[in-house]
Amino acid sequence: MTPRLSLPELFPDIHPAWILAEDGDLIVVDKPAGLSTHAPEAERIDDMVTRLRAFLRGRGDAEAYLGIHQRLDRDTSGVLLFTRRREANAAVARQFEGRTVQKTYVAAVSGFGDRPPRGTLRHRLVPAPGGAMRALAETGGAREDRAAKREDRAAKPEDRSARREDRAASGVLAITRYRLLERRGDRALLELRPETGRTHQLRVQLAAIGLPIAGDPLYGGPEAPRLLLHAAELRLDHPATGAAATFRSQLPAVFEAWLAAAPADPYAGGVAAVERAMREAAERRYGIARAGDTTALRLVHGAGDGLPSVSVDLYGEHLVVSLFGAGEGEPGAPPRDLVLDAAHRLGAKGVYLKARPKHASVIVDARREEFAPRHAVRGEDAPEEFTVLEHGLPFKVRLGDGLSTGIFLDQRENRRRVRELARGARVLNLFAYTGAFTVAAVAGGARESVTVDVSRGVVAWARDNLAAIGADPAAHVVVEADVFPWLKAAAQSDRRFDLVVLDPPSFATTKKSRFSAASDFGALAALAFRVLAPGGRLLACTNHRGIARARFRRHLHEAAREAGCDVVQMKDLPDPVDFPSEPGAEPHLKSVLASVGAPSARAREGAPPARAGKAAPPAKAAPFAKAGKAAPFAKAAPPARAAKAPAARGARRGPAAPARTTRRGAR
Repeated sequence: MTPRLSLPELFPDIHPAWILAEDGDLIVVDKPAGLSTHAPEAERIDDMVTRLRAFLRGRGDAEAYLGIHQRLDRDTSGVLLFTRRREANAAVARQFEGRTVQKTYVAAVSGFGDRPPRGTLRHRLVPAPGGAMRALAETGGAREDRAAKREDRAAKPEDRSARREDRAASGVLAITRYRLLERRGDRALLELRPETGRTHQLRVQLAAIGLPIAGDPLYGGPEAPRLLLHAAELRLDHPATGAAATFRSQLPAVFEAWLAAAPADPYAGGVAAVERAMREAAERRYGIARAGDTTALRLVHGAGDGLPSVSVDLYGEHLVVSLFGAGEGEPGAPPRDLVLDAAHRLGAKGVYLKARPKHASVIVDARREEFAPRHAVRGEDAPEEFTVLEHGLPFKVRLGDGLSTGIFLDQRENRRRVRELARGARVLNLFAYTGAFTVAAVAGGARESVTVDVSRGVVAWARDNLAAIGADPAAHVVVEADVFPWLKAAAQSDRRFDLVVLDPPSFATTKKSRFSAASDFGALAALAFRVLAPGGRLLACTNHRGIARARFRRHLHEAAREAGCDVVQMKDLPDPVDFPSEPGAEPHLKSVLASVGAPSARAREGAPPARAGKAAPPAKAAPFAKAGKAAPFAKAAPPARAAKAPAARGARRGPAAPARTTRRGAR
C-alpha cells in the first residue's frame, strides 16, 4: 500500500494572503523569505515565478503570462511586482531601467553606535571569493552620477553597452540612502533606499561599513532566525493610467522579536501559534512535496524551523512527532499535548508520538509505550506496514513499531547521489539498516552490492525493500554480520568495491563489541578505505553532535593515510532542505564524499589493502554470503522476514536533530 501525500492545503501554489494587489496589468506579491524569485534550473518548481504561474493556471488562465522586471534575493522577503500583459512591459521597464521606481527596504543591524541617523552609502562593487561581492569606497558625487545617467540615456544602444563595460571594469556603482527607524540598545532597524544596483548591494554596503545585516552569514551578520532584510514598499507609475501606485508589505514579526533581543518561547502562544509555525515550516518544503515522487519528508526540524526539541515527519497521510531532550514537564521540554494538538490540526489522518530522552541509556526497550506508543495518539492508526516513495523508489515503513520507522529521511539526497554514482559499480552498504542506500544503488544500475547489518530483523526488512524493486538476490547480497570483523575479513580476502557507504550509528552495542563514533570512527573508516578499489568513492556520514565537520574530515584523511589510500577529492555534501540547521550551528548531519586514486607506496609495499584494485568475484563466492548460506565470517540472514525491528534502532538525540543512539547494535 502506498498512500498519497496528504495535507495538500499545506503546499498550495500561492497562499492568497501573499497577493498584495492585482489588476489586468500588474500582480504584486508579498514574497516570503527562502523563496527564490526565479530559479535558473528549468526543473525547479519551487521559485516564485513557477508557483505563481501554476496558481494562475489553476484559476483558468491558460497563458499565465508574467513579465519579470524585479528580483529579490532568495532570503529577502517583501514586495515583488510582475506584469500580467506584454503590453505593460515597456512602461514598467522604462521605470526600472531609468531608476525612477522607488524601493524601500528595512534591515536589522547591530552596533549602529554614534553614526548619524541619516546618510548616504557610496561604493563600487567588485567580485569577491566565494560568490560574494566587495564594496570599495566611492569618491564621486551626485552631480557626476546624474550626468552619467543622462549620457547613458542619450547614447546609442551599442555605445551605452560599451560605457557600461568600462564602468564594470572598475566595479558597479552602488548608492544607498539610509535612515534610522528604531534603536534598542545595540540593535537597530534601518530604512534603506537604493538608488542604483540590486537588492544584494544592500547586504554588501552595510557589511562594508561594519553593519552586516542580521542573519547574513555570507557577510558576517549576527545570528538571527533568517536574513533580516525586507522589501517594505515599491512606488512607480501604473503602466496603464500613469497614476502613482504604491505597494506595501507589513514588516514580519521576526524583526520586532529580534530588535527586542528577548528569548521568545515559541510555545507560549498556544496551539494556534505552534500550528502557524508548523505551517510556515511546511511551506519551505513545497519543492519536495509537490515534485510528485516523494511521499515522506520532514515538515519541522526543531530549532531550524523555530520549534526547538520538536520534529514532525510526514509519511503519506500520517505524521510522526518526535519530542527530544527533557521529560514531560521538565524545563526546556516542549508541551506534549500542545504540540500534538497543533500537528493534528494540520489535517493528517493520524499522529504518532516518539519520545526521545536526553540520555539514550534509559532506553531499554524502544517499543515501550512511554517512548513510542504503538497506536496513533491523535486520529486514526496507519496500516501496520505500508510503502512510501522517495524520488520514486518504494520503501516499507512501520510507524508504530518502536522509535524508528524504517527509513532515515535526512539521507534522502545522499541516496539520490548514490543512485547517480552506482551505474556498473560494486557497492558496499555498511550499517545498512533496512537497505535504503542499496535500493538506491540497485535502481541506479549497480552491478553488484553487499548490504551488511548486525540485526536480523532489519536485514530481513532490507531484503524485502530490495525485492520490491526486483533486485537479483544473487547479485545483491544481504548479510547479517558485525561490520568491524566483516570488514577485516573482507580486506584480508582482497575484496574491493567501487562505492562504499559508511553511515554508522553514533553509539552501538552488540554481544561482542561496543562502538562510539566519537572515538572509533577513524578506525572504522580506515577499514572501509581498505576495501575501496582504485578510483573508488567512500560516502561517509555521521550525525554525532560532538563531531564537528572539520574534525570529521580530519578523521577521514587520517583513516585514508592509515589504509594507504590516496584521497584525490574530499567533498562536503549539504543536508536536504527539510533539515535546516539551527541558526549559528553546523548541520546535524555531516556527509563527505571521498574519492581515492591509485594505491599509495605504502599499499604497494605490502600494507593493507593488499592487491588493491582486484575485481570482486561474483557475489555468491565467500566471504559474501548468498541468501540463506553462511559466509566464513558472517552469519547469513534467514530469508523469512522477521516480525519486528530491533528494539531501539534509529533513535535520534538532541534538541533539534539528535544523533542516532543505539543499543544492541541497532541505530
